[in-house]
Amino acid sequence: MFIWASSFIALKAAMNEYGAHTVIFVRMVFASMCFLIFIKSFLKYDFTKKDILLILLLALFEPCLYFLFESKALQLTTASQAGMIASLMPLITSVAAVFILKELISKQFIFGSILAVFGAIWLSLEATSSITAPNPVLGNFLEFLAMACAAGYTIVAKHLTYKFSAIFLTAAHAFIGTIFFLPLAFYEFTTTPFVFKLEGFLWTAYLGIIVTLGGYGLYNYALTKINASKASIFMNLIPVFTLVLAYIILNERLSYIEITASFVVLFGVFISQIKIVIPKTIFNLFNKQ
Repeated sequence: MFIWASSFIALKAAMNEYGAHTVIFVRMVFASMCFLIFIKSFLKYDFTKKDILLILLLALFEPCLYFLFESKALQLTTASQAGMIASLMPLITSVAAVFILKELISKQFIFGSILAVFGAIWLSLEATSSITAPNPVLGNFLEFLAMACAAGYTIVAKHLTYKFSAIFLTAAHAFIGTIFFLPLAFYEFTTTPFVFKLEGFLWTAYLGIIVTLGGYGLYNYALTKINASKASIFMNLIPVFTLVLAYIILNERLSYIEITASFVVLFGVFISQIKIVIPKTIFNLFNKQ
């Protein structure tokens, strides 16, 4: 989640230098290059028609539709606000996981999720737009659509983790994304002036190698160990991390209210994940009464 939070700032910075589709295409190329050494091991899988359709659906959610929505969103809103909208993703995922994956969620999980989302909404109310956010309302809506795609990705990825490794799923994400964004990047490259800028190139490389390889790799691996609903709750940490990184990198100041709301988010995530064990003596006390 810390790596993903940094992607909002990195993508915003990269798109200040290059076109959105160009940035995402080059990002996918960098990520794909990292997976070339694993191709032989990937071919050992026994693919069924259903597997192929699910893998294509996975890639359609992310990176295809997700990055189309998010790149446009970051052109219209601030990185911090986009990071805050990301906190809605766990609720979408949890609801989908209950109906599609038949996952069970506890009352404690629900309470922690509501508390974390409350903190995230509180953060969003404190966020302010800037000259780099010409239409934050539309931008935030597009970011919401991106989060819906992220929830779809999580559900499909969870299903696929029963057969495929996290490395393979991340590689499929990168390879299909490269093919999808190639014509869009080519059109953008031929219709707009292109000037190489080192800072934008380095941010794009960071997105491809660290965010795609590291962020998605770790997330897909987490899905092999825990339920989709539990994995997605950590999305609530993104607005907190985004604010911290915005403070460090973009010199944005944090108010006392934003700091307090951040602790509410952290506490909500903590409550949703831990197991509260009530001593038997307490139960005995209530039974006696």
